[in-house]
Parts: sequence; C-alpha cells; structure tokens
Amino acid sequence: MPRIIKSGLIQMSLPMTEGEGSIEEIKEAMVQKHIPLIEEAGRQGVQILCLQEIFNTPYFCPGQDKAWYASAEPVPGPTTERMAEYAKKYNMVMIVPVYERESAGFLYNTAAVIDADGTYLGKYRKNHIPHTTGFWEKFFFKPGNMGYPVFQTKYAKVGVYICYDRHFPDGARILGLNGAEIVYNPSATVAGLSQYLWKLEQPAHAAANGYFMGCINRVGEEKPWNLGRFYGTSYFVDPRGQIIAEADEYKDELLVAEFDLDMIDEVRNTWQFFRDRRPETYEKLVEL
Repeated sequence: MPRIIKSGLIQMSLPMTEGEGSIEEIKEAMVQKHIPLIEEAGRQGVQILCLQEIFNTPYFCPGQDKAWYASAEPVPGPTTERMAEYAKKYNMVMIVPVYERESAGFLYNTAAVIDADGTYLGKYRKNHIPHTTGFWEKFFFKPGNMGYPVFQTKYAKVGVYICYDRHFPDGARILGLNGAEIVYNPSATVAGLSQYLWKLEQPAHAAANGYFMGCINRVGEEKPWNLGRFYGTSYFVDPRGQIIAEADEYKDELLVAEFDLDMIDEVRNTWQFFRDRRPETYEKLVEL
C-alpha cells in the first residue's frame, strides 16, 4: 500500500507586539491566532502539522532586551501540554517550536515533537546560532546539545532542523543517516539574500539525502524591531528536490500537501545516497 501522508505548515504574522501588552498577553494573542488554523488542519485530516520558529512570540532577536528571557518556558511545559490536546483531538502529530528554559541561564531555541495521541516524544534544540546584525541569537539561545534526533511518530520518522541550521549540510545529512523521512525546518527569515537561498538550500538537502522537507517561514513586519519583511513562502519539497506545494509570500496561511513516502525508496534506490558515501575520505574534514 502507498504510504500517503497529509502534512500541514502554518505561517503566521504577529497580532500583538511589544508595547501593546505584557509578554504573556503577546504570547496568548499569538496562540489564539494560531488555534483556528490548527483546528482547520485537524478538520482537513492533516496527519503531521508544523508551526513556525518560536511560534508563540515575536522574533525578538533583532533587539537585545533581557525582558524576553521571561517568555521562555520548560519543554515539556505549558505550551506543549496545550498543543498536545489538539494533537490528541485530531490524531495529528505536531511539531511545536518554542523558547525553552531548561534552568536559569540555560535557554534554547527548541522544537517539541508530539505524537498523534498527545504523547510528548522529545525535542530538538537548534544547533547553529547566528550572531550578526539583526539576528543577535547568541544573546538569547545556547547552542543545541542534543544532536540530530529522529522521532518515530505514528505516521513517519520525523526530524527537525531550525532556521539558520539550513545553511549547514552536515546536520541535514545526519538526519538522513538517522532515518528521517520528513525533515521540518521552522524559520523566521526576512527578504534579502536569504530569500534567494530559501529555495536553494532546502531542496538541495532534500535531493542530496532523499527525504521530504516542510519549510516554514513567518509573514509580515514586526515592530518595534523593524528587521524587514518576513516573506512567508512556506513550502514542501520532495526527495528529488522539487517543490510540490507553496504558500503565499504575504498572508497567514495553512499550507497542506499530500505525498507518498514510498518515493523515498524509489529515489534512494536510484541514486544510492548512503551506499556510495565515502566517510573514510572525510577524516581530514572531521579533524578540523
């Protein structure tokens, strides 16, 4: 039987920003704005749903305000437990990216993976942390320390790569070696150079490793930071590197696509990505 998966991605603009409410009110407004699209995904029979990077807050990294440390929370914790109710209600796997507080001073950019029965399966912590104009992420996040886990969900083996990670092929390859069939990349990226790379790097990862990817980017402009326009254009790409569904550049949207996981066998049997690897020739690179 074909292994048909229906997956969804939600891209979302900010309903309330700094100066318009407390941090908790801003977070709650963002969750409330997501709920109708989460419910719609459930009604459409989406089996795996991924939200955008730190989905329930603004992308606050253009500033360096320690007040946003207060928006971090345990994982698992209040938000993952809340999302688990929707996962269970709709028999839907959910990837839920949030700002994680492990303990005082230990803060991470994290994505929780919740199975279709509401069970918390684990988390991925963003490994590559940028620190450059407009993206002062090292002020907010420690680098991930959990490697590149792959989660066996009810429907597929799922891996997560977060935003800036996509510029690095090494983790993308490890996710494939670890058995990922679908890799989700929740992101927050603005128009400019990254918009060109957005449709270059992730199709390349999918083609080089023979898996599907779901790539999510938020939309709109976020004051008071005024980093630029988050350009949406969330998409799914298949193991041949072909984009099979794409969202709008400007508007909030639930993007839904169906695809057959059996394509992975077909593509890998053709190109033999893993058989023909030569890890013994990479020694010098690894030693650097």
